[in-house]
Amino acid sequence: MSGTRAARRPDRGRPVSGVAGRWWRAAFGLAAAVELTGVALDAPAVQWAAKPLLAPLLLGWLLAVRRRWDPVATGLVCAAAGDVALLVPGSTAFLLGMGCFLGTQLAFLTAFLRHRRPPAPAVAGYLALWAAGNALLWGRLGDLRLPVLGYSLALALMAAAGWGVSRRVATGGALFLLSDLLIGVEATGVRLPGHGLWVMTTYLVALLLITTGWAGRGVGPPRADPAQPRAATRACGAIVDGRSLT
Repeated sequence: MSGTRAARRPDRGRPVSGVAGRWWRAAFGLAAAVELTGVALDAPAVQWAAKPLLAPLLLGWLLAVRRRWDPVATGLVCAAAGDVALLVPGSTAFLLGMGCFLGTQLAFLTAFLRHRRPPAPAVAGYLALWAAGNALLWGRLGDLRLPVLGYSLALALMAAAGWGVSRRVATGGALFLLSDLLIGVEATGVRLPGHGLWVMTTYLVALLLITTGWAGRGVGPPRADPAQPRAATRACGAIVDGRSLT
């Protein structure tokens, strides 16, 4: 009786984890909708109410699914700090936010490289894009040249490393790069129509794809093949009976 109850405990835990995951994702969707509304209406109070919750809600979902801390979780903490810093106007807050998101890129990069090396063409392509983008913006960035140079390199390497995880993570990395590229363009004095919405939409989708792609792509310990114990049992039985395994 007790053995039967013990065997059922893991099965009982799975639905709870699934329900918790759905709640976290639903909360993230609500916070994202409120944040985008605040951006569209240019309402800082609304953004302050929603933006600091975005990365922590994804972190809650990740922990509910993975049930352990990893570098992607650390990256989400850095992203939350960066989101708050970028809500504060001024160049000092902007640099602080860039530093926080540098932590995000390095944490994501560490996680992705531990999983698998990315294909060489992806690395070469993103490095070429990094060089071209900095060359185009170099003359307009002023004192931000060196910080942007270092941050964008980490961002490009993170996006390239995403190709070693899954297409979902790779897409998230590309959208993260696009979002920050739009911010870099704005720093040069060029503001596109609907700029804020484009920046936040690409950023939100990037975080969502990276988090869900990381959690859903065999990044945990390899599962044992259910057929292996059965094969071992049959082999033992054959040995005991004196039968040949061939």
